[in-house]
Amino acid sequence: QVQLVESGGGLVQPGGSLRLSCAASTSIFSTYHMGWYRQAPGKQREFVARIYIGGSTNYADSVKGRFTISKDNAKNTVYLQMNSLKPEDTAVYYCHAVRTGTYGMDYWGKGTLVTISS
Repeated sequence: QVQLVESGGGLVQPGGSLRLSCAASTSIFSTYHMGWYRQAPGKQREFVARIYIGGSTNYADSVKGRFTISKDNAKNTVYLQMNSLKPEDTAVYYCHAVRTGTYGMDYWGKGTLVTISS
């Protein structure tokens, strides 16, 4: 069983920055792709960013150029650096780990709230 714990959420003014962290309970980055999703009030959960086992990344169009996903294998931690934040970025942000293939498995964190407001 893998536990994912997010941190770093909070209240930020438009145009500001935040860095979210997701700490995994065990070393999984060699077998799991890691990602961030978010869910705004009254909306469905949506994809934000992913970093693959090999280190390549992809982003939702809505955050491309503003958000950066990275990982620290030694710390079992994934980060989401969020810059130029907008009110529409307000959401609960969830960390996700997925292992594909025959023994596919995925895990979710409990989320961290990000609020962008003046």
